[in-house]
Amino acid sequence: MRDSLAELDFGRLSKRLREIVPLRQDDLAGITGLTQGYLSRLEAGRVQLTHIDRIVEYLDSVGAPADLVRLPLRAASPTAPSANASSLPSHDDVAGPWTASRMVAALHDVMRGEQATMRPSRREFLILTGTALSAYIHQWGIADAEPLARALGGAQVEPGLVASFQGTIDSLRTMDASSGSALLAGLARSHLGLVRETLKSASYDEKTGRRLAGIAADTATQLGWFHFDAGNHELAQRALLAALRAAHASGDPRYGAGALSYLAIQSYSVGNPRDAVTAMQAAREKIRTLDSSHLEAMLLTRQARGHAKLGEQQACQRALGRAAELAEQGPAEKDPSWLYWMNRGEILGQTASCYLQLGEHKAAAAHFEQAASTLNPTDLRTRALFASRAASAHLLAGDRYGGFEAADSALTLAANVQSARLNEHLEQAVEHLRAIPDPRSSELVERSRQVMAAKELSA
Repeated sequence: MRDSLAELDFGRLSKRLREIVPLRQDDLAGITGLTQGYLSRLEAGRVQLTHIDRIVEYLDSVGAPADLVRLPLRAASPTAPSANASSLPSHDDVAGPWTASRMVAALHDVMRGEQATMRPSRREFLILTGTALSAYIHQWGIADAEPLARALGGAQVEPGLVASFQGTIDSLRTMDASSGSALLAGLARSHLGLVRETLKSASYDEKTGRRLAGIAADTATQLGWFHFDAGNHELAQRALLAALRAAHASGDPRYGAGALSYLAIQSYSVGNPRDAVTAMQAAREKIRTLDSSHLEAMLLTRQARGHAKLGEQQACQRALGRAAELAEQGPAEKDPSWLYWMNRGEILGQTASCYLQLGEHKAAAAHFEQAASTLNPTDLRTRALFASRAASAHLLAGDRYGGFEAADSALTLAANVQSARLNEHLEQAVEHLRAIPDPRSSELVERSRQVMAAKELSA
């Protein structure tokens, strides 16, 4: 790999990458932006990659370490993670052993150095992308889980403590839907610290150890989601990758699928939709033999969002269609309890978001309205998200009055929710409002300014 980078031999580099991860030529072509035919000729030595922009794009997309390449990779830009992120997973860590001790260390890293990276940045480059992220996901899928039991001098873990740990993260999960995630990250981080310390220092048998690892995975996944919703992308991916290690130690692929679903959301949200598709395909393959129709439906909706971002309309529609079929079957025996929110409204909302991305604005607006009608009144953030996206869809479709009504609803709901993700969608709707010469539009723009100012003061 190092020799290939030093010699800028992209054909040899591509073949070696596909052997390590592994990847098909189609997969690597999608990640790098090359066609499969061109990649085939490149690996065969019949063509060479010589254009500087395409070289930079190729190396950036596969996550080539900047210190091994004498080129101005985008990942080395001022917006990339700073030197403070030295404790984050590196490319060398991808091939590291998936042991219990490495899992505990990864959970510790989630909480180390957070204050240096707490400034939100919705477009910050992620820790791992492209083939580096694919390799990490692949290791989760194939590595053997070692025995997880500890007979230490610490106290014996009782069933009541395990139940209490699970109850806490379940409560945080339900609180998230109403208040937004920005206020909950600290609570989840503290809870993860307790679970991690128990894994590290207490005594427990194999069954209890795997249960604790599952709770750690669940908590780290939820913490990653809280960070993502608050706009802290570096922290979000760190937590989600640690969750993947804990999920592996638990022996329950459903926890890993949950962590990957949030990695997929993060990936397509920051401009890496191919990573989202890859993650969801890997997760679906891992749970393929389980009776978990709702879990697969959820994964398919995230995959569909990635396809939509890539402009792959047919693949998007196939994924959404299959997701709807599975959701109609109702919860299956092996569907996890944390997936209680998977229902027809979720399918409608994800379908609406895909339509909005694909430019089908009228269809998007109609689906957002249908999805909103299925929501619980206490789901403030989700209702606000749907309303803000519906406002954009209506306005882009030329329906200014429908857009005004949806924007008004979104602003009313958003006043009580702290979510950087919601704020971004509101800002997009406001940009569309500014383009409309109408007193009502001007009124909503001013109201938006006031709502955002009030939210900043209360944050």
